[in-house]
Amino acid sequence: MTLDLKNLSVFYGKTQALFDCSFSVGEGEFVALLGSNGAGKTTLLRAVSGLLPFKGSIAFSGMALDKIVAQKRLALGIAHIPQGRGTFSEFTVDENLSLGATIVSNRSQVREDKDRWYETFPRLRERRDQLAGNLSGGEQQMLAVARALMSRPKLLMCDEPSLGLAPSITQEILAIFKTLNKDHGMTLLVVEQNVDITLQYADRAFVIEAGQIVASGAATELIANEDIKKSYLGVA
Repeated sequence: MTLDLKNLSVFYGKTQALFDCSFSVGEGEFVALLGSNGAGKTTLLRAVSGLLPFKGSIAFSGMALDKIVAQKRLALGIAHIPQGRGTFSEFTVDENLSLGATIVSNRSQVREDKDRWYETFPRLRERRDQLAGNLSGGEQQMLAVARALMSRPKLLMCDEPSLGLAPSITQEILAIFKTLNKDHGMTLLVVEQNVDITLQYADRAFVIEAGQIVASGAATELIANEDIKKSYLGVA
């Protein structure tokens, strides 16, 4: 199992944000974490990536993460694309990719990886010398993904990739995730509110509501479950 969470609880001061959340993401899976605003999705990703303390257990490839700091989690193969993308707007596309490869010491590997991801994201190749801040929203999201991939992750976590994007661009981003999953064997955990589009691409999904996992199943099952969509996901 690549990622295994058991009884994960997170507090902001005295306020509890996650309550005994347990689920797993297997190697090579594309798993979606769905829920409304404030449900706890971002908090969960931040705990996994080492940005928040937690109670319970998080294991990655069988290794407990409770005493491993964020930078070392990246070195273990956990990459986290935060909400809002977080690209370095004052640097070029190519410089952003170089910054994503800071833990890769072999320069020839860095060049090979750039070529690989420029092939996957041809629009980034066309704009490699442009400042990231001058890219469109969709292009910035592609750059955020490509930069995260430069660290050679085993698990790629992405928080709300559709934020601020048109549905057609969201569809394009999720299709790229599916290609990474199927053609490159990438394990994915994607947080989203855009339920219908996300479930078209994910293998499995978990639904989080008020800090608790309230439903789970194959994506094909959840997309057909109108009760869950109405009760927990705000889909009429």
